[in-house]
Amino acid sequence: MNTFVLTIFDLLFTPFLLLFIFFVGNYIRKKNEQQQPLYKWYTRGLIVKCFGAIAVCLIYQFYYKDGDTVNYFMSSQALVKLFGKNPTVFFDIMKGNTTWENYSVFDNKTGYCYMMFDKQAMVVVRLIVPLIMVSFQSFMVSSILLAWICYTGIWRLFLLFNEEFPALEKQFAISILFIPSVVFWGSGLLKDTITLSAVGWYTYYFYVFFVKKNYKIKYIFFIFISSLLLVLIKPYILFALLPGSVIWLANQRLVNVKSKFLRLFLAPFFIAIGVGVGFFILTKLGDTLGDYSVDKVLTKAVISNKDQKSEYYGGNSFDIGEFDASAGSIASKAHLAIAATLFRPTLLDARNPVMLLSALENTYIMVLTLLLLIRLKFFGFFTLIGEKPLLLFSVIFSLFFAFSVGIATSNFGSLVRLKIPCIPFFVSSLFVLRYLYEQKFKKKLGV
Repeated sequence: MNTFVLTIFDLLFTPFLLLFIFFVGNYIRKKNEQQQPLYKWYTRGLIVKCFGAIAVCLIYQFYYKDGDTVNYFMSSQALVKLFGKNPTVFFDIMKGNTTWENYSVFDNKTGYCYMMFDKQAMVVVRLIVPLIMVSFQSFMVSSILLAWICYTGIWRLFLLFNEEFPALEKQFAISILFIPSVVFWGSGLLKDTITLSAVGWYTYYFYVFFVKKNYKIKYIFFIFISSLLLVLIKPYILFALLPGSVIWLANQRLVNVKSKFLRLFLAPFFIAIGVGVGFFILTKLGDTLGDYSVDKVLTKAVISNKDQKSEYYGGNSFDIGEFDASAGSIASKAHLAIAATLFRPTLLDARNPVMLLSALENTYIMVLTLLLLIRLKFFGFFTLIGEKPLLLFSVIFSLFFAFSVGIATSNFGSLVRLKIPCIPFFVSSLFVLRYLYEQKFKKKLGV
């Protein structure tokens, strides 16, 4: 189906909105730059984010000619039109009552809410309804507005890494603000735009409250809201965050232990506690998580993996081998799932321009990883990770997340989009490891 949603209003109003965002961004930059020089990157990152939203609109409209972002827009647009026709049903749906009775109120004049019976997708549809309203039902304008709002989470993540490793400002600008796939897939009317921002908010305020010990209620509120968004939209992201969060706190305490032997002895113990606490919390959230509950998620992963190998996806798939829903069978594929998420599609996998761009990016990440593994003689790679709590958290989150995506995804089209939350963390970790290695090397040479 070729659904055309761009209008003349998009072309006329978008330039004015971009100018407005630029002036607001510039004001924020000038206001903060004197005290925080890092803000020199603020406007650059924001404008790139906005152009990422425009790129998503254009690619989906003229290349894919349909897709998720179009369906999110049309579903929200139908709700906006329903508000004019039947406000009672509108507010009932906005409260979460997605019944067939309510669906029957839509007609050809309002359009139809295509995501009505997808629980996670409807969270996004309801969230972007206000943006559709204020943008006068403009596809591109509402996309840019969402990108602008969600830039806040990315920016917080950038500030966090720079606070811990101030010497790597330019590197973090690349890994967090300017990675092409993250900018593109994390900027449109998509789940990924919201969840990526939520990960940034969660990580930053977890750090401020628990690590920096700035005990303010508002920080707990931000952690709660970002966690809630993840639970409601993509629960598996929270699966990956929880173990790393507990280990981050534990490792923060371990760095004060002078004995290297004792640190190495206690580290596995704290990792086990982190995984255990994460598992306990997720078990208690069973009813809220639905298909993503602990007792269903393994089965869902197997079904999803097999489904994405079907001919419907045009043969654009990869295979990590057969596995069943048992923990042992899935664990046996962990290394293949992680490698697929972090490094594929490769140049050999590329079948279209979008995949080629992703493949070039993945080639850079793979080469950087291999060089570090060689320089640090493999085990040194993992020893160095344990020396910095934020670094350890980033790597653990990246690996847990890469595993959860790689085990449930076998289609490159889905993979390049789903993997984006872990990419800023993983690439930033590689830059930090390279920096720590170079510092140790200089120290040995007495430079």
